[in-house]
Amino acid sequence: MFFHGKFHAGYSKNKAGSPAAGLFSGLWIAALCFTVLAASTPALSQSYNLAISSPAFNNNGFIPVHYTCQGSDIIPPLAFKNIPPHTASLVLILEDPDAPGGTFTHWLLWNISPKTRGIDERTVPHGAEQGFNDFGTKGYGGPCPPPGNAHRYIFKLFAVNTVLQVNRTITRQGLEKAIDGHIIAHALLTGFYKRK
Repeated sequence: MFFHGKFHAGYSKNKAGSPAAGLFSGLWIAALCFTVLAASTPALSQSYNLAISSPAFNNNGFIPVHYTCQGSDIIPPLAFKNIPPHTASLVLILEDPDAPGGTFTHWLLWNISPKTRGIDERTVPHGAEQGFNDFGTKGYGGPCPPPGNAHRYIFKLFAVNTVLQVNRTITRQGLEKAIDGHIIAHALLTGFYKRK
């Protein structure tokens, strides 16, 4: 993008009358601009191995009934690793992309402290805020698919460079829009559940 515009201006005559010298000067300036830009956004220019897991089930494994609507319907334990150093807060979204009416939101959780290394069973991290799920209730709503095939339940963890100022009635789409442009890293944990 640094070469957009009237780049031919760099070919102005120098003492030697060489257009190559002007070209070299233009390239040097472009490289310098790129270096300064990269240095100003270190959190967004690196890759991080952010990870989310659960001691209750393996990635791509089946979620125990205890954490579903057919059991106690409680929050499963989760673990977070490799949170980027520039993270201001964490955001967690739980969704079912296999629901008959389209993606179904089971949990919205934001402004989780970046010092958080996991979530204990039944608990919400201190200071974090919960939104409404598509059951119409606030907080966690466990897997509850119709009879038939197993559904995927995807826990999406985002490390973002801001603390969100959003309404507690925000939808999943609204929350995703709010973090757009602020995501440093993200990680997924997928569990399956089939109604018994």
